[in-house]
This record gives sequence, C-alpha cells and structure tokens, in this order.
Amino acid sequence: MVLLKNFKNIFLIPELRKKILFTLGVLIIDRLGTYIPVIGVNVPMLGEHMKRATGVGGLLSYLDVFSGGALSKSTLFALGIMPYITASIMMQILGMSVPYFEQLLKEGEYGKKIINQYTRYLAIGLSIMYSYGYAVYLENANLVLTPGWAFRALFVLSLTVGSLFVMWLGDQISLYGIGNGSSMIVFAGIVSRFPEYIIKTKAMVDIGTLEMWQALFILVIFIAITACIVFLEKGERKVPVQYARRIIGQKMYGGQSTFIPFKINTAGIMPVILASSVLQLPATLAVMLSSRGEFFRKFAEIIAPGAVLFNVIEFFLIVFFSFFYTALVFNPDELAENIKKSGGYILGIRPGKKTAEFFDYILNRIGLVGALYLACLALLPNFMYALFKMPFYLGGTSLLIVVGVALETSAQIESYLIEHRYEGFLTTGRMKSRIAR
Repeated sequence: MVLLKNFKNIFLIPELRKKILFTLGVLIIDRLGTYIPVIGVNVPMLGEHMKRATGVGGLLSYLDVFSGGALSKSTLFALGIMPYITASIMMQILGMSVPYFEQLLKEGEYGKKIINQYTRYLAIGLSIMYSYGYAVYLENANLVLTPGWAFRALFVLSLTVGSLFVMWLGDQISLYGIGNGSSMIVFAGIVSRFPEYIIKTKAMVDIGTLEMWQALFILVIFIAITACIVFLEKGERKVPVQYARRIIGQKMYGGQSTFIPFKINTAGIMPVILASSVLQLPATLAVMLSSRGEFFRKFAEIIAPGAVLFNVIEFFLIVFFSFFYTALVFNPDELAENIKKSGGYILGIRPGKKTAEFFDYILNRIGLVGALYLACLALLPNFMYALFKMPFYLGGTSLLIVVGVALETSAQIESYLIEHRYEGFLTTGRMKSRIAR
C-alpha cells in the first residue's frame, strides 16, 4: 500500500505529471512508426529470413533488438536513433582531438549550437549510408518486389526521414520530458519485445525443444544479472571533504565535513549504447560488400553476434567508452578548483592540482572496475548460450540498457518527489528521517 501511495504521489506534482505523460506520448508515437512499412519490401518473407539468418543477417538481427523489431519489418523507423548516437560519438571524439571543435566547445551555448548542427548533418549522412546498405542487402536476399535504383532511392529517403523524425522525438523528450531522449527511445524499443520473448520461450517449452528446468534457469540468470546491475549501479566510494572554519563578524562559518560520491560506474549505460551504435558500422559495410565476393561474406560471418571476434570487439568498445564518457562528464580539475575556492580540502591531500590528481587516481581505479563489470555483463548471455545452448533472447547489452535507463529515470523522478517533500518510491528510511527533520 505504501508503494502504491508513493507512486500516486508522482501524479500529484503538476510539472512531473506533465513530463511523464509527455514522455509516454512521444514513446507511443515512436512505437507507432515502427509499424509503418516501407513500400516495395516483401515483409512476411523478410521476417522469416531474419529468424534463420546468419552472417550479415545475424548482424541485422542483433541491431533489430534496439529498434524494437522495426528493422525486421522494414518500417519507417527501422534505423531508430542509432545514426544520431553514432554521429554524437564522432563529434565528441572530434571535440577532444581537433582544435577547431575544441574551440567550439569552449564557446558556451553558441559553440554547442554549432556542434549540434554538425551532429545532425553527420547523422543524415550516416542514415543515408545505413539505409542504402540495408536496401542492397534486401535486394541480394530477393526480398524486394521491384529491385532497382527507384526502390533504393525511395527506401533511402523513407528511412532517412524516419531516422530524422526519431532524432527529433528524442530531443523533445530531453527538453520537455523525463530522462535522456535517446536512451528512452532505445529502452522503449527493447522493452516492446519482452512479450514476444516470453511467448517464444513458452512455445519452446510446450513443443519440447526447451525443458522446463532450462526455462527456469534462464529466468534465474535474468534475475541474477538484473540484481547485479542494480547493486553495482548503486555502488560508490565516498571521499570525505573538510571545510575550514571562518569567522565573519560575530559568526563562525564552515568547519563541517561532507563527502563526494564516486560511482563505480560513472558513465552509466551510455558505453553500452555507444558500443552498440558503433557496431552498426561494420554491419553496414558487410551488407554493402557481401555481394562482391567470398571474402566479404566470410567477414560478415566472423563479426556476426556471438562470434569470438564480435564479442572481443564489443568488450573493448565498452571498456573504451566507459573511460571516454567518464572523461566527458567528470572534470577532476574543475571539481578540485571549486572545492579549493569554497575553503574545502581532503585530509592528507594538498588543495588544487594534487587534489585533482587524487580524483583522477580514484576515477581510473574504480572506473576500471565499472568498465569491466559493464563489458562482462554485456557478454555473459553469449557465454551462457555457448556453454548450455539455451536461447537468451534478451542479451546482456539489452538488459544493461533496460535496467540502467530504468534506474536513471527512477532517480530523476525520485529527486522531483523529494524536492516537493513527498516520499520517493526508492527512498531509504535514512533519507526519509532526514527529510522529516
């Protein structure tokens, strides 16, 4: 009853209620777009083809998870938000390595606006490349009713426009809704396929291709991975900060102590989303070149999901993006300078540069743990399938995204509730007592 009451509190705050309803409305529009097929594709045959596909088709089946099944139905929103995410990664890397973009980042809102424009132009280019590669694949697989340049042009135009619209929907969620727009769209796409996975598993048990104990084992693994993600996402190291006492007039200020929380996984689930979007590039290249010889077909099989090389690439991409994204969102020098200006210090560490080096030291150590945890959990279902030959429809990458986005969104809702003096549905007893006082 208490939990239901706390959920009811969510809709008692007008601003929060409006944000949640707006987000749900945008996500419904996004899901509706995944049911509008592009003209010229034999959709029933495409669905059957994707179920038994290997090599290039296996890569597309892997990417289909993040579009909520739109790719396997060849719909208007087949590309989803992934081209925009990939473009954002490229622009962030350029912002750290190219002087021109570095300067733009330092120019505040104006520079940010220019970079956002470049990101959108790059997303359009990637959408054209991805959609053309997909069109070529469909023609090579004899899934197009009237193949030729007319079909390719219409297909590329349809998917590019659809991707731009999804990108716009994500921006609207970030501006007026709750949570990160891109993450919420990927989250909705993955969650929308949960009923399909449950029905498939039940059907396999009914016809005897999957034993009941195997289905229960899959459920136990699913729950265990979810619990592990929640535990590690909440894990943090608290660094105590002391503040010197200051006497101003007749009053004494400062002298209190606080702490800075360093999360085990500072980057959240963004490294997993970024790694998944980057893996679209080799998939698209393999699709476009697969008809040009045996070498490219073999290449597509080598980098197919579940293959050793694919797992290795995904592992290192997640580790890399964990450190990369942490460097983007956390600035040790700026934090150390702010603490110094406020009269704070860490026991045994000199204020200023030494404090920044200490923060960097902590970030690197716990960041490595967080990166390895993300990479290992993302690949765990693949290893389980290799060992037990049981179907894990929801891969580790998908599960990490779902749980991670749910936790981040819940924390954002929680902060709204606490700000308005309501008990949050995730709030601990200790936090409640502090609010009461």
